[in-house]
Amino acid sequence: MFALAGKSVVVTGASKGIGKGIASVFARADANVAVVARNAEQVAACAAELDLLGTGRVIGAVTDVCDPESCTALARTVTDAFGGIDVVCANAGIFPEAPLATMTPQQLDEVLDVNVKGTVYTVQSCLDGLRASSAGRIILTSSITGPLTGFPGWSHYGASKAAQLGFMRTAAVELAPHGITVNAVLPGNILTEGLVEMGEDYIASMTRSIPAGTLGRPDDIGYLAAFLATDEAAYITGQAISVDGGQVLPETPEAVLPLDAATS
Repeated sequence: MFALAGKSVVVTGASKGIGKGIASVFARADANVAVVARNAEQVAACAAELDLLGTGRVIGAVTDVCDPESCTALARTVTDAFGGIDVVCANAGIFPEAPLATMTPQQLDEVLDVNVKGTVYTVQSCLDGLRASSAGRIILTSSITGPLTGFPGWSHYGASKAAQLGFMRTAAVELAPHGITVNAVLPGNILTEGLVEMGEDYIASMTRSIPAGTLGRPDDIGYLAAFLATDEAAYITGQAISVDGGQVLPETPEAVLPLDAATS
């Protein structure tokens, strides 16, 4: 059950963070994985590292998901290397802080270009390969921020992540006749390089708000993405699934029990 060996998998934003976690789970499952990002040096290093994890091939593909022609070239590269495309993990995303009152048009455009248009262009470019697959799978990396929660300074980011879910639902309807499923993973606070940059105070505050008592790992997102990519997940489509340690559940911060109270 849940075999992924030999599947052809595209993971955007895969050179670090959640994307690298997703790509590494597929690599360990013996899939053929394309590590996709903009930075050539990071792409090459990540692909070389993940190529050691399983029996499948791992290649790097330098791509700007904001550019439709670059995405078209990506699909061609992956098809040439692996013989087709079975799974697309549209994970590339950015989350620069910008308070609503001072947000510039350029800041808004940058986030929407990467997070929304980049998702659409990536999926569009891979549609021929997905239709030819016996079990095409599309997994989007959205977020709890936007669809379920809000956080100051991230109104543009939250809007982009909610937009991904609107895209997902209609894409799922359109692509269902081709046997292609479209689902989204909604990460909570995952311990990535980007989160570390937000500082120890932010990490401590977020940890206190999570009933599970810990931040997630990039692999936690990868495990759900891998399941949604399997043949056994064929009847799941148009769904948004949170992976957040229960962060969205408490009504108030006080509802999260400290460890000594929870075990007494």
